[in-house]
Amino acid sequence: MLGIYARRSAVVAATTALAATSVLLTTPTAQAAMPTPVSAATARTYLGQLTVAAEGSSSGYSRDKFPHWITQSGTCNTREVVLKRDGTNVQQDASCAAVSGSWYSPYDGATWSAASDVDIDHMVPLAEAWRSGASSWTNAQRQSFANDLTRPQLIAVTDNVNQSKGDKDPAKWLPPRAAYKCTYVRAWVHVKHYYGLKVDSAEKSALQSALNGC
Repeated sequence: MLGIYARRSAVVAATTALAATSVLLTTPTAQAAMPTPVSAATARTYLGQLTVAAEGSSSGYSRDKFPHWITQSGTCNTREVVLKRDGTNVQQDASCAAVSGSWYSPYDGATWSAASDVDIDHMVPLAEAWRSGASSWTNAQRQSFANDLTRPQLIAVTDNVNQSKGDKDPAKWLPPRAAYKCTYVRAWVHVKHYYGLKVDSAEKSALQSALNGC
């Protein structure tokens, strides 16, 4: 994939910004490279194995109890690693900050050319995880969850779309781009199952309904 991006860089540089955006919107290689979630069939199995319980309290919750973004290598933290991973032709400065590139947000189908327009979404939000069982974890466990690059837990998306999601579960929020909803719920179940987090009844119903359409 990196070779493909390198070959495309000369083409992208030679086109106008408008033309480049048009190409990126229709090019599969521009889509985020989040780790592939389990299949819909496996997600349905996993969902059946999750503990169903009323959502817990937010009492005591703080984002500081999920330390992020941690250093992953050299001067690069988790956010910068995901920006590089999920973007196209991303160039970074000496401190690892993304100074140019393009980012396609699969939640809404928008493409951005400034890293400041992109948030790194926690698929299962930190506050949701807290209410679903992470309140009993150690800070080290919560740090691993908040910086997990192995599971489909982190993805670069449009900032205001991520902010509209907030800490809502799939009973209250799904990506506005219908084509991504199946991937989204597969990833949500994958992460909750791996970490042994609970689901509430409305959340489970929403997930079942979405997965049945996959």
